[in-house]
Amino acid sequence: FIAIGFITMSATTNPSISNGIVKYEMDNINYKNCIEACNEAAAACNRLASMCLKEKDVTKMARCIQLSMECASICTASAQLMSLGSESAKDNCAQCAKICEKCAVERDKFTMEYAKECASACRKAAKLCREM
Repeated sequence: FIAIGFITMSATTNPSISNGIVKYEMDNINYKNCIEACNEAAAACNRLASMCLKEKDVTKMARCIQLSMECASICTASAQLMSLGSESAKDNCAQCAKICEKCAVERDKFTMEYAKECASACRKAAKLCREM
């Protein structure tokens, strides 16, 4: 619960560097939207991996599960780095966009509604990460 409050609070801040000092501004919508999209994609990927593990033929879902776990990990890392105002955030977001897009393409192979929802969340995160 405390971590959620921290993430929510951090998600509304924007780091900007001026004379080497990090200042937090509350109004940078790009960071806020990207952080939210990354968190939503991570949650969708975690849900998808969990649902895939319940499928009858789990081995058929192995790549889907693997990509879901990778995507959730990098989305979480991207959101955290942006929240921290890290100078590595943009580089991480670029990689996150690539993995999110790969994850979404894999989701397109499946007809389950939760796979479509995950693909949509991943594409949104990829788009916003590319804009960072």
